[in-house]
Amino acid sequence: MSLLFVGMSHRTAPIALLERAALDADAARDLARDLCGGAVQEAAVLATCNRVEVYAVVPAFHLGVQDLSAALAQRAGVPLGDLSESLLFAYGERAVEHLFSVSAGLDSMALGESQVLGQVRASLRRGQEDGTVGRVLDQLVQRALRVGKRVHSETGLDRAGRSLVEAALEGADAVVGPLASARALVVGAGSMSALAATTLQRLGVGSIAVANRTAARAERLAAAVGGTWLPLDDPAALRAALAEADVVVSCTGAVGTVLDAADVAAAREQRRRGADGSVAQQLVVDLALPHDVDPAAGELPGVELVGLDALRQRLATPDDDEALAGVAGSVRSARAVVAEEVAGYLAEQRAAAVAPTVAALRSLARDVVEAEVSRLRGRLGADADPRVVAEAELAVHRVTEKLLHTPTVRVKALAADGADGAGYAAVLRELFDLDGPAGGPAGLGGLGAGPVAPTVSTPGASTGGGSVAEVLRAVSAPVGGPVPARAPEEGAA
Repeated sequence: MSLLFVGMSHRTAPIALLERAALDADAARDLARDLCGGAVQEAAVLATCNRVEVYAVVPAFHLGVQDLSAALAQRAGVPLGDLSESLLFAYGERAVEHLFSVSAGLDSMALGESQVLGQVRASLRRGQEDGTVGRVLDQLVQRALRVGKRVHSETGLDRAGRSLVEAALEGADAVVGPLASARALVVGAGSMSALAATTLQRLGVGSIAVANRTAARAERLAAAVGGTWLPLDDPAALRAALAEADVVVSCTGAVGTVLDAADVAAAREQRRRGADGSVAQQLVVDLALPHDVDPAAGELPGVELVGLDALRQRLATPDDDEALAGVAGSVRSARAVVAEEVAGYLAEQRAAAVAPTVAALRSLARDVVEAEVSRLRGRLGADADPRVVAEAELAVHRVTEKLLHTPTVRVKALAADGADGAGYAAVLRELFDLDGPAGGPAGLGGLGAGPVAPTVSTPGASTGGGSVAEVLRAVSAPVGGPVPARAPEEGAA
């Protein structure tokens, strides 16, 4: 079996394409269920405001890439040929490294942000509830959560990188004036909206209102920041709140537009006017994917709309040399933690892969010992001294344990160290005629049950990853025709 990742993020796809492919919690759950209804053994879907990724345990490399890519294209309503250029894959060790890096915040638009940890945890919880996450992915994602926590506690990555909310609100006072006298409206009550509300409070915004469809969540968030709340599905109340707000931050996770340009325009007609009769300016921040706010709202006079595209440019580079040096050091520390955790996880998996062989060998030895002890008792007869018989049994057990100790400990050590532990396990099974498969339980292809398979000849291929488009072109190449990339052999990775 192969551990495979297929997905796209802000690094590989334009925001417009990410919006089309965006999945809410229910759609992510449905995708994982649909995948596990076929050849896929396990699946976990990670859907955030700037990425859609699938981690799966598949029977074969090519089949897995095709199935996962086709499923993502179908959900996005985009022809696979168009989507494949933005899709990346990784398998085996490279897939582990990618998930650990994502959980650490190293692959986020806002470097070091911690919200992704909650999203990874949510993908695991959905998979556990639906049965789409089994032993392999459960262990993998649990370890990824540990990696993210370690990075945030042991490095300065979360301090070096600015959050999306902080970047979006940077310079807000230049647009709306002193924040102490400003009013804010937060649309939504999820984790990102909660971050927005608490950030606004920390920046000293005068008053905060929270609009959400679920009253209890809106009320709870508003209470946490000393604000007020209103039902999102009340058009009159929403328009009044829009009219009062100097700063609007929206992140609902809804599939359609939440704030139309007409709504914003109508609200501006109700806004207060200055001494010169001009309407007070508004900063509107759209953190949702797909977008909550109609892009046309940004063309209205007095409205500055900041979306994910603009934020991606703001977060691309630090503002000064000192900040750059700090970020670089934090990134190095975070990557060192990720590398250490990847190595530890893979060593554990390789050792676990040979464990069945060790258990089978010890079971065989135990059966042989019991048979020989039983035969000895029969030959000695009922009159034999019990102490002599017991000492003989103990001696046989001791000899057997001493003979087995070195090969069993050695094969585990070789596997954990990255040597061909699985190969040694196969030799043991052949020499002692042990029943069952040679590699142990299904898990990470190429990591515990044999050598790492050859990789696709694309950027990053040396670590087991690359472009889905290259794989699909290789698979669809005509017999005898040119093959642009070489992928792992079926079942090998």
